[in-house]
Amino acid sequence: MQKTSEIIRPGAFESDRHWYPKALNATIHPLVKFFFSLNKTRIINRYCHLNPRVDRKKLNEILEYRCKYFLWCGADLINATSESGNKKMVVIENNSSPSGQKSMPLLDDTKEEGSYRLLIENTFKPYIKKKGSTVENGKVAVLYDKNYVETSGYAATIADVLEEEVLLVPFYNNQNPPLVKLENKILYAYHDSEWHPLRAVFRYLTQKPWNRLPIQCRTKILNPIISCLAGGRNKMVAAKAYDFYNSELLPFGLKINIPDTIWDVRKEEVPLWVEKMGGHAVIKVPYSNAGQGVFTIINQRELDEFMKLTFEYERFIVQSLIGNYNWSSLSEKGKFYQVGTIPNSKGETFVTDLRMMVSSTSEGIKPLCIYSRRTEDPLVEDLSSGDDSWKMLGTNLSVKLGENEWTSDSSRLMLMDRRDFNKLGIGLDDLIEAYIQTVLSMIAIDKMCKKLISSNGRFKMNLFQSVNNDENLLNEILMP
Repeated sequence: MQKTSEIIRPGAFESDRHWYPKALNATIHPLVKFFFSLNKTRIINRYCHLNPRVDRKKLNEILEYRCKYFLWCGADLINATSESGNKKMVVIENNSSPSGQKSMPLLDDTKEEGSYRLLIENTFKPYIKKKGSTVENGKVAVLYDKNYVETSGYAATIADVLEEEVLLVPFYNNQNPPLVKLENKILYAYHDSEWHPLRAVFRYLTQKPWNRLPIQCRTKILNPIISCLAGGRNKMVAAKAYDFYNSELLPFGLKINIPDTIWDVRKEEVPLWVEKMGGHAVIKVPYSNAGQGVFTIINQRELDEFMKLTFEYERFIVQSLIGNYNWSSLSEKGKFYQVGTIPNSKGETFVTDLRMMVSSTSEGIKPLCIYSRRTEDPLVEDLSSGDDSWKMLGTNLSVKLGENEWTSDSSRLMLMDRRDFNKLGIGLDDLIEAYIQTVLSMIAIDKMCKKLISSNGRFKMNLFQSVNNDENLLNEILMP
Protein backbone atom coordinates (compact mmCIF):
# COMPACT_ATOMS: atom_id res chain seq x y z
CA MET A 1 0.00 0.00 0.00
CA GLN A 2 1.46 3.34 -1.07
CA LYS A 3 1.26 5.96 1.70
CA THR A 4 3.03 8.98 0.22
CA SER A 5 2.46 11.18 -2.82
CA GLU A 6 4.84 11.07 -5.76
CA ILE A 7 5.90 13.36 -8.57
CA ILE A 8 5.62 11.72 -11.99
CA ARG A 9 7.59 13.45 -14.72
CA PRO A 10 7.30 13.24 -18.52
CA GLY A 11 9.11 10.22 -19.92
CA ALA A 12 8.42 8.05 -16.86
CA PHE A 13 6.07 5.56 -18.59
CA GLU A 14 7.46 2.01 -18.57
CA SER A 15 5.23 -0.71 -19.99
CA ASP A 16 6.26 -3.47 -17.60
CA ARG A 17 5.02 -1.37 -14.65
CA HIS A 18 1.50 -0.80 -16.00
CA TRP A 19 0.35 -4.16 -17.40
CA TYR A 20 -0.07 -7.64 -16.05
CA PRO A 21 2.92 -9.64 -17.38
CA LYS A 22 0.56 -12.05 -19.18
CA ALA A 23 -1.13 -9.12 -20.95
CA LEU A 24 2.11 -7.34 -21.80
CA ASN A 25 3.42 -10.43 -23.57
CA ALA A 26 0.12 -11.39 -25.24
CA THR A 27 -0.85 -11.01 -28.88
CA ILE A 28 -4.27 -9.46 -29.48
CA HIS A 29 -6.80 -11.81 -31.08
CA PRO A 30 -7.43 -10.83 -34.74
CA LEU A 31 -11.20 -10.69 -34.24
CA VAL A 32 -10.88 -8.33 -31.28
CA LYS A 33 -8.45 -6.16 -33.22
CA PHE A 34 -10.93 -6.10 -36.10
CA PHE A 35 -13.70 -4.99 -33.72
CA PHE A 36 -11.62 -1.98 -32.66
CA SER A 37 -11.04 -1.10 -36.31
CA LEU A 38 -14.77 -0.87 -37.10
CA ASN A 39 -16.10 2.63 -37.65
CA LYS A 40 -19.49 3.82 -36.45
CA THR A 41 -21.21 3.28 -39.81
CA ARG A 42 -20.17 -0.36 -40.07
CA ILE A 43 -21.25 -1.04 -36.49
CA ILE A 44 -24.66 0.53 -37.09
CA ASN A 45 -25.15 -1.33 -40.38
CA ARG A 46 -24.33 -4.66 -38.81
CA TYR A 47 -26.40 -4.10 -35.67
CA CYS A 48 -29.46 -2.91 -37.58
CA HIS A 49 -29.14 -5.83 -39.99
CA LEU A 50 -29.38 -8.26 -37.07
CA ASN A 51 -31.96 -6.11 -35.22
CA PRO A 52 -34.23 -4.74 -37.97
CA ARG A 53 -36.59 -3.05 -35.50
CA VAL A 54 -33.82 -0.72 -34.31
CA ASP A 55 -34.10 2.88 -35.52
CA ARG A 56 -30.88 3.56 -37.44
CA LYS A 57 -31.00 7.33 -36.95
CA LYS A 58 -31.48 6.94 -33.19
CA LEU A 59 -28.60 4.49 -32.89
CA ASN A 60 -26.34 6.91 -34.77
CA GLU A 61 -27.40 9.67 -32.37
CA ILE A 62 -26.59 7.40 -29.42
CA LEU A 63 -23.10 6.49 -30.64
CA GLU A 64 -22.39 10.20 -31.28
CA TYR A 65 -23.63 11.21 -27.81
CA ARG A 66 -21.23 13.43 -25.86
CA CYS A 67 -21.50 12.93 -22.13
CA LYS A 68 -21.56 15.92 -19.81
CA TYR A 69 -20.67 14.21 -16.52
CA PHE A 70 -20.10 10.47 -16.95
CA LEU A 71 -17.13 10.65 -19.31
CA TRP A 72 -15.36 7.35 -18.72
CA CYS A 73 -16.73 4.00 -17.63
CA GLY A 74 -16.44 0.25 -17.67
CA ALA A 75 -19.50 -1.98 -17.86
CA ASP A 76 -19.61 -5.58 -16.65
CA LEU A 77 -21.73 -7.78 -18.87
CA ILE A 78 -22.83 -11.41 -18.83
CA ASN A 79 -23.32 -13.44 -21.98
CA ALA A 80 -26.72 -15.03 -21.33
CA THR A 81 -29.25 -17.02 -23.32
CA SER A 82 -32.85 -18.16 -22.97
CA GLU A 83 -34.22 -21.67 -23.30
CA SER A 84 -35.19 -20.79 -26.88
CA GLY A 85 -31.65 -19.70 -27.73
CA ASN A 86 -32.25 -15.94 -27.54
CA LYS A 87 -28.77 -14.71 -26.64
CA LYS A 88 -28.12 -11.27 -25.16
CA MET A 89 -25.45 -9.33 -23.33
CA VAL A 90 -26.82 -8.38 -19.91
CA VAL A 91 -25.49 -5.34 -18.05
CA ILE A 92 -24.65 -6.23 -14.45
CA GLU A 93 -23.22 -2.85 -13.49
CA ASN A 94 -21.33 0.16 -14.82
CA ASN A 95 -18.32 1.61 -13.01
CA SER A 96 -17.13 5.21 -12.78
CA SER A 97 -13.54 4.21 -11.87
CA PRO A 98 -13.05 1.07 -13.93
CA SER A 99 -9.96 -1.10 -14.22
CA GLY A 100 -8.97 -2.67 -17.50
CA GLN A 101 -5.90 -1.05 -19.02
CA LYS A 102 -3.46 -3.46 -17.39
CA SER A 103 -5.43 -6.40 -18.81
CA MET A 104 -5.63 -5.31 -22.45
CA PRO A 105 -3.03 -6.54 -24.97
CA LEU A 106 -1.69 -3.75 -27.17
CA LEU A 107 -3.56 -3.18 -30.44
CA ASP A 108 -0.43 -1.65 -31.93
CA ASP A 109 3.02 -2.65 -30.68
CA THR A 110 4.45 0.71 -31.79
CA LYS A 111 2.21 2.67 -29.39
CA GLU A 112 3.70 1.93 -26.00
CA GLU A 113 1.02 3.62 -23.86
CA GLY A 114 -1.85 1.85 -25.65
CA SER A 115 -5.35 2.87 -24.60
CA TYR A 116 -3.98 4.73 -21.56
CA ARG A 117 -3.06 7.46 -24.05
CA LEU A 118 -6.37 7.19 -25.94
CA LEU A 119 -8.32 7.99 -22.77
CA ILE A 120 -6.04 10.84 -21.72
CA GLU A 121 -5.75 12.45 -25.17
CA ASN A 122 -9.35 12.05 -26.30
CA THR A 123 -11.26 12.49 -23.03
CA PHE A 124 -9.25 13.82 -20.08
CA LYS A 125 -7.24 16.52 -21.87
CA PRO A 126 -10.24 18.06 -23.72
CA TYR A 127 -12.27 17.95 -20.50
CA ILE A 128 -9.77 19.88 -18.40
CA LYS A 129 -9.19 22.39 -21.22
CA LYS A 130 -12.87 23.37 -21.18
CA LYS A 131 -14.00 26.42 -19.27
CA GLY A 132 -14.94 25.67 -15.69
CA SER A 133 -11.79 25.44 -13.62
CA THR A 134 -10.92 28.70 -11.88
CA VAL A 135 -7.68 27.43 -10.33
CA GLU A 136 -4.77 29.30 -11.85
CA ASN A 137 -1.29 27.74 -11.87
CA GLY A 138 -2.59 24.61 -10.17
CA LYS A 139 -1.10 21.17 -10.66
CA VAL A 140 -2.71 18.10 -12.17
CA ALA A 141 -3.03 15.05 -9.92
CA VAL A 142 -4.13 11.43 -10.05
CA LEU A 143 -5.96 10.45 -6.85
CA TYR A 144 -6.37 6.74 -6.09
CA ASP A 145 -7.38 4.29 -3.38
CA LYS A 146 -6.41 1.04 -5.15
CA ASN A 147 -4.98 -0.30 -8.42
CA TYR A 148 -1.55 1.35 -8.29
CA VAL A 149 -0.47 -0.40 -11.51
CA GLU A 150 -3.05 1.45 -13.60
CA THR A 151 -3.22 4.72 -11.70
CA SER A 152 0.54 5.18 -11.95
CA GLY A 153 0.18 4.39 -15.67
CA TYR A 154 -2.39 7.15 -16.00
CA ALA A 155 -0.15 9.59 -14.14
CA ALA A 156 2.79 8.83 -16.43
CA THR A 157 0.60 9.16 -19.53
CA ILE A 158 -0.88 12.48 -18.35
CA ALA A 159 2.65 13.77 -17.71
CA ASP A 160 3.61 12.86 -21.31
CA VAL A 161 0.45 14.24 -22.93
CA LEU A 162 0.40 17.52 -20.96
CA GLU A 163 4.22 17.77 -20.87
CA GLU A 164 4.27 18.62 -17.17
CA GLU A 165 4.82 17.05 -13.77
CA VAL A 166 1.85 15.18 -12.30
CA LEU A 167 1.15 14.38 -8.66
CA LEU A 168 0.22 10.76 -7.90
CA VAL A 169 -1.57 10.83 -4.54
CA PRO A 170 -3.07 8.00 -2.43
CA PHE A 171 -6.40 9.08 -0.94
CA TYR A 172 -7.88 6.25 1.07
CA ASN A 173 -11.16 6.16 2.91
CA ASN A 174 -10.51 7.18 6.55
CA GLN A 175 -6.87 7.99 5.73
CA ASN A 176 -5.13 9.74 8.62
CA PRO A 177 -3.64 12.17 7.93
CA PRO A 178 -5.16 12.70 4.47
CA LEU A 179 -2.93 13.95 1.67
CA VAL A 180 -5.81 15.82 0.02
CA LYS A 181 -7.90 18.67 1.43
CA LEU A 182 -10.67 20.99 0.24
CA GLU A 183 -10.58 24.75 0.76
CA ASN A 184 -12.88 27.26 -0.92
CA LYS A 185 -14.05 24.47 -3.26
CA ILE A 186 -10.47 23.93 -4.45
CA LEU A 187 -8.65 20.64 -3.93
CA TYR A 188 -5.10 20.66 -2.57
CA ALA A 189 -2.61 17.79 -2.50
CA TYR A 190 0.20 17.47 0.03
CA HIS A 191 3.66 16.74 -1.30
CA ASP A 192 7.17 17.53 -0.09
CA SER A 193 5.92 19.41 3.00
CA GLU A 194 3.69 21.71 0.95
CA TRP A 195 0.00 21.91 -0.04
CA HIS A 196 -0.38 22.33 -3.81
CA PRO A 197 -3.60 23.67 -5.40
CA LEU A 198 -4.99 21.37 -8.09
CA ARG A 199 -6.54 22.63 -11.31
CA ALA A 200 -7.48 19.14 -12.48
CA VAL A 201 -7.77 15.64 -11.06
CA PHE A 202 -7.95 12.22 -12.68
CA ARG A 203 -9.86 10.26 -10.05
CA TYR A 204 -9.60 6.56 -9.29
CA LEU A 205 -11.45 6.40 -5.98
CA THR A 206 -13.60 3.31 -5.58
CA GLN A 207 -14.53 3.23 -1.88
CA LYS A 208 -17.21 5.81 -0.98
CA PRO A 209 -15.65 8.58 -3.10
CA TRP A 210 -18.51 10.94 -2.17
CA ASN A 211 -17.25 11.17 1.42
CA ARG A 212 -13.89 12.70 0.36
CA LEU A 213 -14.58 14.64 -2.83
CA PRO A 214 -17.36 17.24 -3.24
CA ILE A 215 -20.05 17.28 -5.88
CA GLN A 216 -19.35 20.95 -6.63
CA CYS A 217 -15.70 21.86 -7.03
CA ARG A 218 -13.58 24.52 -8.71
CA THR A 219 -11.00 21.83 -9.46
CA LYS A 220 -11.90 19.83 -12.56
CA ILE A 221 -12.47 16.15 -11.65
CA LEU A 222 -12.84 13.24 -14.05
CA ASN A 223 -15.16 11.49 -13.36
CA PRO A 224 -17.02 14.05 -11.21
CA ILE A 225 -18.60 12.68 -8.03
CA ILE A 226 -22.14 13.10 -9.35
CA SER A 227 -21.41 10.27 -11.79
CA CYS A 228 -20.87 7.93 -8.80
CA LEU A 229 -24.05 8.92 -7.00
CA ALA A 230 -26.12 8.80 -10.20
CA GLY A 231 -25.17 5.19 -10.94
CA GLY A 232 -21.44 4.77 -11.49
CA ARG A 233 -20.96 3.67 -7.85
CA ASN A 234 -24.59 3.37 -6.88
CA LYS A 235 -26.42 0.30 -8.14
CA MET A 236 -29.71 1.53 -6.68
CA VAL A 237 -29.83 4.74 -8.71
CA ALA A 238 -28.29 2.99 -11.73
CA ALA A 239 -31.23 0.56 -11.86
CA LYS A 240 -33.64 3.50 -11.87
CA ALA A 241 -31.57 5.36 -14.48
CA TYR A 242 -31.74 2.30 -16.76
CA ASP A 243 -35.48 2.05 -16.24
CA PHE A 244 -36.03 5.73 -17.11
CA TYR A 245 -33.86 5.52 -20.22
CA ASN A 246 -35.45 2.27 -21.36
CA SER A 247 -38.81 4.07 -21.44
CA GLU A 248 -37.25 6.69 -23.70
CA LEU A 249 -35.67 4.03 -25.93
CA LEU A 250 -38.80 1.88 -26.30
CA PRO A 251 -40.10 3.49 -29.56
CA PHE A 252 -36.70 2.99 -31.21
CA GLY A 253 -36.30 -0.77 -30.73
CA LEU A 254 -33.45 -0.39 -28.25
CA LYS A 255 -33.16 -1.48 -24.63
CA ILE A 256 -30.62 -1.84 -21.83
CA ASN A 257 -30.64 -5.53 -20.89
CA ILE A 258 -30.56 -5.89 -17.10
CA PRO A 259 -31.66 -8.62 -14.68
CA ASP A 260 -35.08 -8.21 -13.08
CA THR A 261 -34.35 -5.72 -10.31
CA ILE A 262 -36.27 -4.86 -7.15
CA TRP A 263 -34.94 -1.69 -5.52
CA ASP A 264 -35.37 0.05 -2.14
CA VAL A 265 -35.59 -3.31 -0.36
CA ARG A 266 -35.21 -3.34 3.41
CA LYS A 267 -33.32 -6.25 4.88
CA GLU A 268 -36.38 -7.82 6.48
CA GLU A 269 -38.10 -7.85 3.06
CA VAL A 270 -35.27 -9.67 1.29
CA PRO A 271 -36.54 -13.25 1.93
CA LEU A 272 -39.92 -12.36 0.39
CA TRP A 273 -38.33 -11.28 -2.89
CA VAL A 274 -35.94 -14.23 -2.95
CA GLU A 275 -38.92 -16.54 -2.54
CA LYS A 276 -40.74 -14.76 -5.38
CA MET A 277 -37.75 -15.45 -7.64
CA GLY A 278 -37.90 -19.15 -6.90
CA GLY A 279 -35.31 -19.20 -4.11
CA HIS A 280 -32.48 -18.11 -6.41
CA ALA A 281 -31.47 -14.44 -6.42
CA VAL A 282 -28.65 -11.91 -6.10
CA ILE A 283 -28.69 -9.44 -3.20
CA LYS A 284 -26.52 -6.33 -3.45
CA VAL A 285 -25.42 -3.56 -1.15
CA PRO A 286 -25.95 -0.79 -3.73
CA TYR A 287 -22.88 1.28 -2.87
CA SER A 288 -20.17 -1.41 -2.70
CA ASN A 289 -17.86 -2.52 -5.49
CA ALA A 290 -14.94 -4.82 -6.34
CA GLY A 291 -17.07 -7.86 -5.58
CA GLN A 292 -17.83 -6.62 -2.07
CA GLY A 293 -21.45 -6.50 -0.91
CA VAL A 294 -22.75 -8.98 -3.52
CA PHE A 295 -24.49 -12.13 -2.30
CA THR A 296 -25.58 -14.91 -4.63
CA ILE A 297 -28.35 -17.04 -3.14
CA ILE A 298 -29.11 -20.57 -4.34
CA ASN A 299 -30.33 -22.23 -1.13
CA GLN A 300 -31.76 -21.52 2.31
CA ARG A 301 -28.34 -21.82 3.96
CA GLU A 302 -26.94 -18.91 1.93
CA LEU A 303 -30.03 -16.80 2.60
CA ASP A 304 -29.79 -17.52 6.33
CA GLU A 305 -26.10 -16.54 6.32
CA PHE A 306 -26.96 -13.25 4.62
CA MET A 307 -29.71 -12.46 7.11
CA LYS A 308 -27.26 -12.91 10.03
CA LEU A 309 -24.98 -10.16 8.71
CA THR A 310 -25.11 -6.53 9.79
CA PHE A 311 -24.79 -3.66 7.33
CA GLU A 312 -24.16 0.05 7.54
CA TYR A 313 -26.83 0.86 4.95
CA GLU A 314 -30.60 0.47 5.11
CA ARG A 315 -31.56 -0.41 1.54
CA PHE A 316 -30.65 -3.23 -0.84
CA ILE A 317 -31.47 -4.32 -4.35
CA VAL A 318 -32.53 -7.85 -5.23
CA GLN A 319 -31.94 -9.13 -8.75
CA SER A 320 -32.78 -12.26 -10.66
CA LEU A 321 -29.93 -14.75 -10.67
CA ILE A 322 -28.48 -15.93 -13.98
CA GLY A 323 -26.97 -19.34 -13.32
CA ASN A 324 -27.34 -22.78 -14.86
CA TYR A 325 -30.59 -23.39 -16.72
CA ASN A 326 -31.76 -25.76 -13.97
CA TRP A 327 -31.34 -23.17 -11.22
CA SER A 328 -31.73 -19.64 -12.58
CA SER A 329 -34.32 -17.26 -11.14
CA LEU A 330 -37.94 -17.34 -12.20
CA SER A 331 -38.49 -14.14 -14.17
CA GLU A 332 -41.29 -12.33 -15.94
CA LYS A 333 -38.91 -12.02 -18.91
CA GLY A 334 -38.43 -15.79 -19.00
CA LYS A 335 -35.56 -17.86 -17.70
CA PHE A 336 -32.07 -16.78 -18.74
CA TYR A 337 -28.92 -18.70 -17.97
CA GLN A 338 -25.15 -18.41 -18.41
CA VAL A 339 -23.61 -19.23 -21.78
CA GLY A 340 -20.23 -19.66 -20.10
CA THR A 341 -16.94 -20.82 -21.56
CA ILE A 342 -16.38 -23.49 -24.18
CA PRO A 343 -16.15 -26.76 -22.16
CA ASN A 344 -12.60 -27.75 -21.21
CA SER A 345 -11.11 -31.22 -21.57
CA LYS A 346 -12.97 -32.28 -18.41
CA GLY A 347 -16.28 -31.12 -19.85
CA GLU A 348 -16.44 -28.18 -17.40
CA THR A 349 -18.05 -24.83 -18.25
CA PHE A 350 -17.14 -21.71 -16.28
CA VAL A 351 -19.12 -18.50 -15.87
CA THR A 352 -17.38 -15.45 -17.33
CA ASP A 353 -18.18 -11.78 -17.55
CA LEU A 354 -16.94 -9.19 -20.01
CA ARG A 355 -15.61 -5.76 -19.01
CA MET A 356 -16.03 -3.16 -21.77
CA MET A 357 -14.33 0.18 -21.10
CA VAL A 358 -15.39 3.23 -23.13
CA SER A 359 -15.01 7.01 -22.99
CA SER A 360 -16.79 10.08 -24.31
CA THR A 361 -14.88 11.92 -27.05
CA SER A 362 -15.52 14.71 -29.55
CA GLU A 363 -16.64 12.00 -32.00
CA GLY A 364 -18.95 10.17 -29.62
CA ILE A 365 -18.46 7.27 -27.23
CA LYS A 366 -15.51 5.09 -28.20
CA PRO A 367 -14.33 1.67 -26.94
CA LEU A 368 -10.99 1.59 -25.13
CA CYS A 369 -10.30 -1.91 -23.89
CA ILE A 370 -11.88 -5.25 -23.07
CA TYR A 371 -11.08 -8.12 -20.77
CA SER A 372 -12.88 -11.06 -19.21
CA ARG A 373 -12.88 -12.91 -15.90
CA ARG A 374 -13.93 -16.42 -15.04
CA THR A 375 -15.18 -17.98 -11.82
CA GLU A 376 -13.17 -20.17 -9.48
CA ASP A 377 -15.41 -23.25 -9.86
CA PRO A 378 -17.29 -24.60 -12.90
CA LEU A 379 -21.07 -24.52 -13.17
CA VAL A 380 -22.93 -27.61 -12.02
CA GLU A 381 -26.22 -28.75 -13.52
CA ASP A 382 -27.77 -29.96 -10.27
CA LEU A 383 -27.35 -28.24 -6.93
CA SER A 384 -26.56 -29.84 -3.60
CA SER A 385 -26.99 -28.27 -0.16
CA GLY A 386 -23.24 -27.74 0.23
CA ASP A 387 -22.65 -25.88 -3.05
CA ASP A 388 -20.98 -22.46 -2.81
CA SER A 389 -22.76 -20.26 -5.35
CA TRP A 390 -20.16 -17.46 -5.25
CA LYS A 391 -17.40 -19.79 -6.41
CA MET A 392 -19.57 -20.72 -9.41
CA LEU A 393 -20.88 -17.22 -10.16
CA GLY A 394 -18.49 -14.61 -8.73
CA THR A 395 -16.04 -13.32 -11.31
CA ASN A 396 -14.44 -10.28 -9.65
CA LEU A 397 -10.66 -10.59 -9.34
CA SER A 398 -10.22 -8.11 -6.45
CA VAL A 399 -9.21 -9.63 -3.12
CA LYS A 400 -9.43 -7.41 -0.04
CA LEU A 401 -6.53 -7.97 2.38
CA GLY A 402 -7.23 -5.16 4.83
CA GLU A 403 -9.05 -1.86 5.14
CA ASN A 404 -7.10 -0.24 2.31
CA GLU A 405 -5.12 -3.17 0.96
CA TRP A 406 -6.05 -5.15 -2.13
CA THR A 407 -4.60 -7.72 -4.44
CA SER A 408 -5.92 -9.47 -7.58
CA ASP A 409 -6.42 -13.11 -8.48
CA SER A 410 -5.01 -12.76 -11.98
CA SER A 411 -5.11 -16.54 -12.50
CA ARG A 412 -8.79 -16.11 -13.46
CA LEU A 413 -8.13 -13.23 -15.87
CA MET A 414 -9.03 -14.06 -19.47
CA LEU A 415 -7.42 -11.85 -22.09
CA MET A 416 -8.56 -10.79 -25.53
CA ASP A 417 -5.59 -12.66 -26.98
CA ARG A 418 -5.03 -15.64 -29.25
CA ARG A 419 -4.97 -18.01 -26.29
CA ASP A 420 -7.95 -17.02 -24.11
CA PHE A 421 -10.46 -15.40 -26.46
CA ASN A 422 -11.50 -18.60 -28.22
CA LYS A 423 -12.46 -20.14 -24.86
CA LEU A 424 -15.07 -17.44 -24.24
CA GLY A 425 -17.42 -18.65 -26.94
CA ILE A 426 -18.21 -15.13 -28.17
CA GLY A 427 -17.86 -13.57 -31.61
CA LEU A 428 -17.81 -10.21 -33.33
CA ASP A 429 -21.56 -9.64 -33.00
CA ASP A 430 -21.32 -10.28 -29.25
CA LEU A 431 -18.59 -7.62 -28.96
CA ILE A 432 -20.74 -5.16 -30.89
CA GLU A 433 -23.73 -5.94 -28.66
CA ALA A 434 -21.56 -5.50 -25.54
CA TYR A 435 -20.33 -2.15 -26.84
CA ILE A 436 -23.85 -0.87 -27.54
CA GLN A 437 -25.12 -2.08 -24.16
CA THR A 438 -22.20 -0.31 -22.48
CA VAL A 439 -22.94 2.92 -24.34
CA LEU A 440 -26.65 2.77 -23.50
CA SER A 441 -25.97 2.21 -19.79
CA MET A 442 -23.42 5.04 -19.79
CA ILE A 443 -25.85 7.48 -21.36
CA ALA A 444 -28.59 6.43 -18.91
CA ILE A 445 -26.34 7.36 -15.98
CA ASP A 446 -25.21 10.61 -17.63
CA LYS A 447 -28.86 11.57 -18.11
CA MET A 448 -29.50 10.83 -14.44
CA CYS A 449 -26.57 13.11 -13.57
CA LYS A 450 -28.24 15.89 -15.56
CA LYS A 451 -31.49 15.35 -13.68
CA LEU A 452 -29.69 15.68 -10.35
CA ILE A 453 -27.73 18.85 -11.18
CA SER A 454 -29.61 22.15 -11.58
CA SER A 455 -29.00 24.67 -14.38
CA ASN A 456 -26.73 26.67 -12.06
CA GLY A 457 -24.67 23.58 -11.19
CA ARG A 458 -26.13 22.80 -7.78
CA PHE A 459 -26.85 19.29 -6.53
CA LYS A 460 -30.57 18.63 -6.09
CA MET A 461 -30.35 16.92 -2.73
CA ASN A 462 -34.13 16.71 -2.27
CA LEU A 463 -34.55 15.01 -5.64
CA PHE A 464 -31.68 12.62 -4.92
CA GLN A 465 -33.22 11.75 -1.57
CA SER A 466 -36.52 10.93 -3.25
CA VAL A 467 -34.66 8.59 -5.63
CA ASN A 468 -32.33 7.07 -3.02
CA ASN A 469 -33.67 7.60 0.48
CA ASP A 470 -30.97 5.85 2.49
CA GLU A 471 -30.13 8.02 5.49
CA ASN A 472 -26.69 6.53 6.08
CA LEU A 473 -25.67 7.18 2.49
CA LEU A 474 -27.05 10.72 2.56
CA ASN A 475 -25.00 11.48 5.66
CA GLU A 476 -21.80 10.41 3.88
CA ILE A 477 -22.07 12.87 1.00
CA LEU A 478 -19.55 15.68 1.28
CA MET A 479 -21.35 19.00 0.85
CA PRO A 480 -18.93 21.99 0.88
